Amino acid sequence: MEWIERLNNAINYIEEHINEDIDYDEVAKIACCSTYHFQRMFSYMANSSLSEYIRRRRMSLAAVDLQGSDDKIVDIALKYGYSSPTAFNRAFKSVHEIAPSLVKKGGISIKSYPPISFKITIKGVEELNYRIEEKEAFRIIGISQPLQREIEKNFITVPQMWQTAAMDGTIPKLVGMMNEQPMGLLGVSACNDNEEWKYFIAVSSSNPIDEALEEYYIPASMWAIFTGNGTNRSIQQLEQRIVTEWLPTSGYEYANAPDIEVYLDADPENAKYEVWIPVVKK
Repeated sequence: MEWIERLNNAINYIEEHINEDIDYDEVAKIACCSTYHFQRMFSYMANSSLSEYIRRRRMSLAAVDLQGSDDKIVDIALKYGYSSPTAFNRAFKSVHEIAPSLVKKGGISIKSYPPISFKITIKGVEELNYRIEEKEAFRIIGISQPLQREIEKNFITVPQMWQTAAMDGTIPKLVGMMNEQPMGLLGVSACNDNEEWKYFIAVSSSNPIDEALEEYYIPASMWAIFTGNGTNRSIQQLEQRIVTEWLPTSGYEYANAPDIEVYLDADPENAKYEVWIPVVKK
């Protein structure tokens, strides 16, 4: 319950600062996890990205202001962080599907998105297979690209990175260099708050590297390791179940280490994989 309480405290912080430039790092600190892990948990639990939730809340409140005050549209736009009326109009229409000027006239149906709150619900009809494993630091080698701080922006660029790596020969090259555990093709989200966020396509290896590759050291950690098989969609569903069903009542919480996807068989139609979640005992 303490874990859920911290998430709700983070939501309260957002509400108290809804008219300001919300500091994602501070929100995550209240939830006692990294900025990356908080955004990931939030998106799975709320079925919405954090940035989308904040926009919906602001536009809900802006709609109330448009109907219940004499403030000009431009002043309401500024109140909710939009220096450009055009940008405010675009954001408002993306939520309410009508222009703010029509709402100002009155008699128009609009949408409302109340503040969310988290609670534990009973799920778990289907089993989750996992093990807890402690592992010393290990070296990975591969290719990387920067990750955006708003993680939903990476949902397009990361799949494109995989596609390019498959076409240009990088993936076969990496598979040939793999010689350490975990023995699989790795997708690593290295998102420590104290360093540049990066996504790696890599393998665990002691081999020397050339100028086309780079190395990264995964810190010593305790891991909750979940197994699964299926398509790329199924691995996303497994990750959602881990966050919404297993983590709240597991006795563990996120540790400050990378998330790892281990592809034991990378067949896109029937992949066999593991999801490694860094954890610490509560």
